[in-house]
Amino acid sequence: MSNWYSESSPLERRTFWASFGGWALDALDVQMFGLAIPALIAAFGISKADAGLLGSITLFFGAFGGWFGGALGDRFGRVKALQITVATFALATFACAFAMTYTQLLVLKAIQGLGFGAEWACGAVLMAEIIRPEHRGKALGSVQSAWAVGWGAAVLLSALVFTYAPADIAWRLLFALGLLPALLIIFIRRGLKEPPRAAAAEKTPFFATLSGIFHRDVLRSTLIGGLFGIGAHGGYAALTTFLPTYLREVRHLSVLGSSGYLAVIIVAFFCGCVTSGIISDRIGRRANVAFFATSCIVTVLIYIFAPLTDGQMLVLGFPLGFFSAGIPASMAALFSELYPAGVRGTGVGFCYNFGRIVSAAFPFLVGFLSEHIGLGPAIGIDAAFAYSLVLIAVLLLPETRGKVFEQTAATRA
Repeated sequence: MSNWYSESSPLERRTFWASFGGWALDALDVQMFGLAIPALIAAFGISKADAGLLGSITLFFGAFGGWFGGALGDRFGRVKALQITVATFALATFACAFAMTYTQLLVLKAIQGLGFGAEWACGAVLMAEIIRPEHRGKALGSVQSAWAVGWGAAVLLSALVFTYAPADIAWRLLFALGLLPALLIIFIRRGLKEPPRAAAAEKTPFFATLSGIFHRDVLRSTLIGGLFGIGAHGGYAALTTFLPTYLREVRHLSVLGSSGYLAVIIVAFFCGCVTSGIISDRIGRRANVAFFATSCIVTVLIYIFAPLTDGQMLVLGFPLGFFSAGIPASMAALFSELYPAGVRGTGVGFCYNFGRIVSAAFPFLVGFLSEHIGLGPAIGIDAAFAYSLVLIAVLLLPETRGKVFEQTAATRA
């Protein structure tokens, strides 16, 4: 892995760390919600289904944010779009700390979703266009591993805040802290170079850019990519949104105890992202995704349904986190290689985030089903079904490993 980084130019390295930091920031703010669910249920007197709706609304609006954010990058430039999306996301998270009603929190989570989806689309395509083709999978897999860094930071902050502050205040402090890293990320991104864009992209109307992914030349990629996104995000959302609650309420672990279990999964997620990127560049995008999707289904079902002891759950937490990382780690490289430059950002943003529209129902469905069949079975069934959709989609997509983008050499100067 170190070879690709040592061979990178200064611009490639700066872009990598900026994208890595931005994705870590997104993870920090989003994962705070899952860790704060029990406190939110108590604070607003809501049901698990209502709490799941808060997570679903973020995913739903994240879909539109990704589509629009990708189009903004195609039309006005990747770096410019990144500045706007990071600010939107961070400010919305901070504002959640001051929500006085469930409705206010619902609105703020929707705004957070817009920025969340858009940030990933802009950052992923920027990195895909800057890095050289032979290292694209490894670099973007490593960027995706930043999610584990932000997730881990959220777990640590949650453990500290909920240990030393009352629950009705702790969740507000947690959301307020989500603003701080944005200042550093915005500063870093000021030094990035805008990749060259086709002259036609600067003259194309914005709404024409949005609809360009439905042109007959790329329509098949858009439809199958959307199905891929549904499965990938549906499985992840079904598993992680209620996992902290499952560990505390079903397994009866304390905040610090559940944080220990999450730490194993988070470290595994980091390793899974990096490994997926390496494998993707070696054996191809399709074979890599098929391997990780199949492994996800098997591992999730064992984790939820097998009569495991606490120690066994801790051990199995590593493969659970490892395999669940491989799918999202492969998406940026795969989707960016499906589209031409003029609609690349729009296509990547749509495919990755369109899945959020349908997958937005998964946290709500888990919460609803949990009231009838229990939280564990609800998580397991939903996640296994979602990852099965990924298998179907990847079998229908072409192999794109090593694709050379337009004006690639100029972006590495």
